[in-house]
Amino acid sequence: MKQWSSARTASLLGKAACAALLALACAAQAQTVGLIVNQPLSETWLNAGFYSYHFQRDKNLNDSNPGLGAEYRFSTVASATAGRFYNSDRAYSNYVGVYYQPIKVGPLRVGAVVGGFSGYPKMRDGGWFPALVPTISYEYQRVGVNIAIVPSYKDRLYGALSFQLKLKVFE
Repeated sequence: MKQWSSARTASLLGKAACAALLALACAAQAQTVGLIVNQPLSETWLNAGFYSYHFQRDKNLNDSNPGLGAEYRFSTVASATAGRFYNSDRAYSNYVGVYYQPIKVGPLRVGAVVGGFSGYPKMRDGGWFPALVPTISYEYQRVGVNIAIVPSYKDRLYGALSFQLKLKVFE
């Protein structure tokens, strides 16, 4: 009988949870699935870092990732982001990127963030590296959340569901 590692099980459970979340959103809001019309916006959001649920629970990774970041939403489908946080490897990371989320599923925006990260000791000795991370966002008036599905990369980066609460400070 094949034995499953806890990391593989956690990874599969995380992916199943994401799929279930999307399926529920689709079922509840089926009439509103589609593309978002690209229109200009001017909104500034601030966040205090992330909470990450790592798929590889046996690695003693840091799930609480406090920091400071900003997101400038310049259109209904795109925003620029930058910040600094205490990462899963217990080191400081910087990030810069652009969210592109052209799909709506009910009140959710679906897409990805493309950008760069630094500060992960096993990845390019802590230097900058590019990343493409699938994301789901929800915004309501002055509060929101970004959910990132961070993929694992060899033994250098560990996958997680990452939650980023945010607060709109300017419109």
